[in-house]
Amino acid sequence: MTTAVQFAPSTRTADVTDEDFLADFHHTTVYGATEAGGIDRQAGTPEHGAVRAWFRERAAALGMTVTVDGIGNQYATFTWIDDEPGVLIGSHLDSQPLGGRFDGTYGVIAALHAAARVNDEVRAGRLTPTHNLTVVDWFNEEGARFAPSIMGSSVMVGLLDREKALATTDPAGVTVKEALESIDCLGTDPAPEVAAYAEIHIEQGRILEREQTTVGAVTQSWYTQKLLVAVRGEQSHTGATIMSDRHDALVAASRIVLFTEDVVENFEPEKIVTSVGQFTVHPNSPIVVPREVDLVIDLRASKKQDVLDARDILRRQIADLAVERGIRIDVEDYDIRDIQHYPVDGVELTEKAAADAGVSCMRIETMAGHDSVAVNRIAPSVMVFIPSVDGVSHCEREFSTDADMVAGVTAFTQIVRRLVTGALDGTTPGEPFAGSDV
Repeated sequence: MTTAVQFAPSTRTADVTDEDFLADFHHTTVYGATEAGGIDRQAGTPEHGAVRAWFRERAAALGMTVTVDGIGNQYATFTWIDDEPGVLIGSHLDSQPLGGRFDGTYGVIAALHAAARVNDEVRAGRLTPTHNLTVVDWFNEEGARFAPSIMGSSVMVGLLDREKALATTDPAGVTVKEALESIDCLGTDPAPEVAAYAEIHIEQGRILEREQTTVGAVTQSWYTQKLLVAVRGEQSHTGATIMSDRHDALVAASRIVLFTEDVVENFEPEKIVTSVGQFTVHPNSPIVVPREVDLVIDLRASKKQDVLDARDILRRQIADLAVERGIRIDVEDYDIRDIQHYPVDGVELTEKAAADAGVSCMRIETMAGHDSVAVNRIAPSVMVFIPSVDGVSHCEREFSTDADMVAGVTAFTQIVRRLVTGALDGTTPGEPFAGSDV
């Protein structure tokens, strides 16, 4: 896609009812639908391209102008004032493999409808904006096909080099650039100048559900980092090599997985999470003792020191394991993200908006990463949660009720009304990431 291929705004009156919102949201589930009720819509796939094309068409029908930047982020804009920085709202439409239909998608469709409602108020003369309004669909937030995650927003705010991102390959060797071209989403339009950002998302945890609260006002992100671990043993025959002569990389790697789960016992409950989400065995032959296993350890905590302490414990355990098993294990720090504090003014704005919408609200931290964490680097950002049933996410069972989604849109619309009239003008953005890798 190039600048010349843009969607002109329609003069049609926006559909802004709760029923229309739900119809749009549930329609998106047909793109990449799975048999178990989830979606598989990884970045740059045909399914992702199809839902992104629908977004462009829907935004144009609501009266918005759509542009696409050089890393595939899509922007749908209501322009009321010439040459004025805009308020940016939105999320992402890509998913994890066999993922849930709410993660990211809810935030995009909620933003689209909140923007349409605010535009109707502006056109009716009930609201006088000081900023324009843009809904964004970020590219590759999930990072499932192309690492790292939060790619589109990180490029947009200058945390990740665009050319490096475009050259990133998936496991099959396809580059981000090639994937974007294949779905007609590699644009040349400039990204908008951002006065403030807001994102609404499912919680992906069970705190709101447990506290029977409708809206979460996010105060900070968790400190996170990954460890890239390469376990290097020796390849041998599974039948002909006696047990005492083996240097099995898989057995050692399995011990590391258990170390990663057990390390949380050293810390306060529910304040740290750990996992091994990626695990690759070489040569992965049924009659060969594995020579190498590559895995990624993910560490996240409310306190930075807890992550650092867990990292040190694991590195000591891994070093001892290498000696015990007579193998080599390389450990590399990767993807370090410092705690981001969302502006207090934005948290209070969310609380006031929830009160005006007649819904309950509480302050909450985000354990997961979101595009707002990146954008908060350059513009004051607001992050809002709605409940997730059973706290389940990144799987097909992920679920939020229609009632909670609608209540979230109502509260989010109140937030957007305040932002376009300058509620966070002069507010300082949050703190930057600790490292350059995002």
